Amino acid sequence: MSNSNNSGLSSLSVTELKRLLSERGVDFRDCLEKRDLVERLEESRDWASSSSRSVVPPSALSAEEERVVQTFKRASPSVAYITTSVQPRSFSLQGTRVPAGTGTGFLWDDRGHVVTNYHVVASGGSGSLPRTVKVKCQGMAEACDATVVGVEPEKDLAVLRIPTASLPQPLDIGTSNDLQVGQKVLAIGNPFGLDYTLTTGVVSALGRDVDGAGGRPIKGCIQTDAAINPGNSGGPLLDSRGRLIGVNTAIYAPGAAAGMAGNIGIGFAIPVDTVRRVVNQIIRYGRVVKPTLGITIADDKVARSIESQLGRKLDGVLVVDVLPRSPALEAGLRASSLRGDGTIILGDLITHVDGQPVREAEDLLSAVEEKKSGDV
Repeated sequence: MSNSNNSGLSSLSVTELKRLLSERGVDFRDCLEKRDLVERLEESRDWASSSSRSVVPPSALSAEEERVVQTFKRASPSVAYITTSVQPRSFSLQGTRVPAGTGTGFLWDDRGHVVTNYHVVASGGSGSLPRTVKVKCQGMAEACDATVVGVEPEKDLAVLRIPTASLPQPLDIGTSNDLQVGQKVLAIGNPFGLDYTLTTGVVSALGRDVDGAGGRPIKGCIQTDAAINPGNSGGPLLDSRGRLIGVNTAIYAPGAAAGMAGNIGIGFAIPVDTVRRVVNQIIRYGRVVKPTLGITIADDKVARSIESQLGRKLDGVLVVDVLPRSPALEAGLRASSLRGDGTIILGDLITHVDGQPVREAEDLLSAVEEKKSGDV
């Protein structure tokens, strides 16, 4: 090989030389020094056949790996470490015991609003709210005080506010009504105090009910096998493009009673469609305002199943049940029912609210929650 090629190889780092050898399938385990790596490359037939090319170290990552890396780099600055204590944190790569009231959050908007779980800020589960909590985003020299804007225990959500100076870009917001079982997801959080930890997995199931901190189930949660551990609570669940699709809230941990809580591949996240409705109301009103029609509707999966059975499309949201003494009953809405032979008698379909089309459950829920009690 020419001296010019030798010079080109010698200018590469040891890591780059090893990447080149690895890409060409050349064994270099016995190479002790950098010059051994250079000589091994010179001897390889693959290198000799490409000696006329300029030296361009190949990427060691696959296209999929590169996409995950870039998604993490883009999203992680918006993720926050949250604690209700004021204890200083020393830099350590060793796992630490996570104190009660510690978890994860993320920037919601450019006005300094941070979203997390209610149980993260509720003083370690005692139910009392601290006046402030500590929030630290990537790049901050130290944690800053955050004001609790409002909470919704039944959805296990809380909104904080921090100073807006030099904030990173908030996360992009996705949707959850169109998620598919099997699609890839990413979770970023601070498990066991190990900040900015990334785990990956898939959507394992949809429509799960998870007990909320307020005692009522959170409906429609996302189940994932991405590792979620104590300290991940309140962190974002992202799709492969880095868009928020859920807020990590709970894990299934059969050993929790024995002090052995940890990931076994079953975690749950509050769907972002629910998060968006709750967070926007907390930001606007300081609490969740709950107007209601007094009906139960078929969720989108059930509606699609009914469409398949009937062989026709349902153009609207199907009323399944009408509650006694409710506005819906006074308005004359009719519920669906079953005949003795198991066939369905369809109730009313809600197709529009104030002239706006209603095509799926999310459309109706969003329209109702924009109203105030007493609106007609």
